[in-house]
Amino acid sequence: MRKSVLGFLLAAMLLALSACGKAPGAVTDPVGTDSGQSGTEAAPTEKEEEPVKKIEGNSLYVRKVENMPADFILGMDASAVPALEASGVKYYNFKGEEQDVFRTLAENGVNMIRVRVWNDPFDEAGHGFGGGNCTAETAAEIGKRAAEAGMSLLVNFHYSDFWADPGKQMEPRAWDGLRFSEKTEAVYQYTKESLEKIKAAGAKIGMVQIGNETNGAMAGEHAWEDICTLMQAGSRAVREVCPEALVAVHFANPEKAGSYHGYADYLKFYGVDYDVFGSSYYPYWHGTLDNLAAVLNDIAASYGKKTAILETSYAYTPEDTDFSGNTIGEGTSGITKNYPFTQQGQVNCLTDVVDTAVNKISGCVGVFYWEGTWISVGTNSWEENHALWEKYGSGWASSYAAVYDPDDAGKYYGGCAVDNQAFFDASGRPLQSLQAFNLMRFGNEVPLKADAPEDVTLMIDLNAEIVMPDKINAVMNDGSRQEVPVTWDLTDADKEKMKSGGVAVYEVKGEAAGMPAKAQVSMIEYNFLQNYSFEDGDAHWTVTDLAKADELRVENKATDSLTGPCHYHFWSAAKNSVEFTLEQEVKDLPAGQYKFAISVMGGDAGETDIYAYVKIDGEITQTAPMKITSYGSWDTGRINGIAVKQGQTVTVGIYVKCAGSGNGAWGKIDDALLNTEP
Repeated sequence: MRKSVLGFLLAAMLLALSACGKAPGAVTDPVGTDSGQSGTEAAPTEKEEEPVKKIEGNSLYVRKVENMPADFILGMDASAVPALEASGVKYYNFKGEEQDVFRTLAENGVNMIRVRVWNDPFDEAGHGFGGGNCTAETAAEIGKRAAEAGMSLLVNFHYSDFWADPGKQMEPRAWDGLRFSEKTEAVYQYTKESLEKIKAAGAKIGMVQIGNETNGAMAGEHAWEDICTLMQAGSRAVREVCPEALVAVHFANPEKAGSYHGYADYLKFYGVDYDVFGSSYYPYWHGTLDNLAAVLNDIAASYGKKTAILETSYAYTPEDTDFSGNTIGEGTSGITKNYPFTQQGQVNCLTDVVDTAVNKISGCVGVFYWEGTWISVGTNSWEENHALWEKYGSGWASSYAAVYDPDDAGKYYGGCAVDNQAFFDASGRPLQSLQAFNLMRFGNEVPLKADAPEDVTLMIDLNAEIVMPDKINAVMNDGSRQEVPVTWDLTDADKEKMKSGGVAVYEVKGEAAGMPAKAQVSMIEYNFLQNYSFEDGDAHWTVTDLAKADELRVENKATDSLTGPCHYHFWSAAKNSVEFTLEQEVKDLPAGQYKFAISVMGGDAGETDIYAYVKIDGEITQTAPMKITSYGSWDTGRINGIAVKQGQTVTVGIYVKCAGSGNGAWGKIDDALLNTEP
């Protein structure tokens, strides 16, 4: 007995000494972990050196990511797991056996766990704010379980009592009222003490994040000098407690031109000691992978830093399972859907992200999937789930968060918004897509087949015959596109209803390749103008600059457009330098009555003279006054009763003259419409 106890104590001591060192696992450890162990505890090292074996029997296509280093991090944020388990969630392995979810992740190729840390996500009565109620104690528990499964840990300090992101970076309540020097010391002490606690639990800390998506703020500070001072305090604590761990900074919105270079400039100027410049990348929000690679390569080349993708995810289904709505799904506005919402789409998205990280981004150490274990706590009713979210903090926020975040979490608390982006179904069974973490290292060839029909968008004139396509593209399991036959559930009575219903949008359902298909059909008034929303540049339009404006051009910026991503843009700095016409000539119009409309918005205009106009055979016959006021406030000039005789040439356009208010008059023009009148 005594010998056994001494052996156990020796093993515990060795575990504590190596807690910031190498994490045992099926692959070589992620960069930043210690490579050595000592004493007689050699078994983990032998296990680490075992070659990774390909998982067999998966039915999904997985492209092999060439050149992937053995120590490349394939990580997973799993911060909500303890709260979910307290709420009754159970996780299973592929044999159908209940099993520790961290072991299941490790068995399927995940080699590092990411866990967020909040300072104090509880109210005075001890009620949790939600989101997993993630504290240093939670991180310690997760870190211990991850280490037992052979994985290392990324500790993600938010330096907040609840969610920190580009929209909010509130200081912890305990730091309210501190002088800045005191807050700096508090960051250092909190980081140090938390890491010591996590380390003592047996976690293998491979990386530490000093802030979460700190796009211009952290812990209530908004001046970059102060942000960097706090970051440096956190970094100093990491270097002292876990000298072998990588120190990471984390930002979001790589699609915003120049932002990352600017952040890195501040970090360099104010002397922040860090190793990894990390980015969030959600493909439905954050632009293209080529752009992500470009901005992170700029960081690597300009500042000599490693890079990482610290958050990414994608949906395997459009369905919600917990009665609380999802971040993305069918019909979600403001997103880019480049992959089907299927397990295969989820795999292809993840593979593209990892392939970009490995082969297109310099010095990229890894990719972390965000909360791939966050599933529904129940599927019976919102009421049952709500009670669990409130009691255990297993929803994104509870009502108790109102004491800290009254304007967001305190109003919109609820369940999980990413259950449809997990790698487990609502009952805790792993999806086949989870095995992609292993299979990306080998590739998994399966027969080519259709994964999902592409959505179809049609615009049909109210006065034309409704003709649906007999073939549409299907997204294949390897990400390619192929045409497949389609049948539509659309009767003659449906068509008559659509034609008589005026301008409206309809969803038409059908079947293609044995799967549901759908088309969005917009019934419109036929527009006799070409390139009406400037998607083809300035084709078919004539601009006449009357005052030498600085900028008269087509701009591609969806947020400033009415239709599509493009519009016509004007700007000029000097007073009285904006005066121009933008027009299109239309020949061979059938005789009849027409109407014309065009829209404008802008600002800093000063005194203006703006109007829509119609010319018949070169002479202005009708005008409609217009105005510009402020960003996003569109004004539409409308001219009705345009009588056109056979053979006449019609020209429609807009005249813009702005004196300017001293800041450079600017504006956007979009959606020029020339339609028939009854």
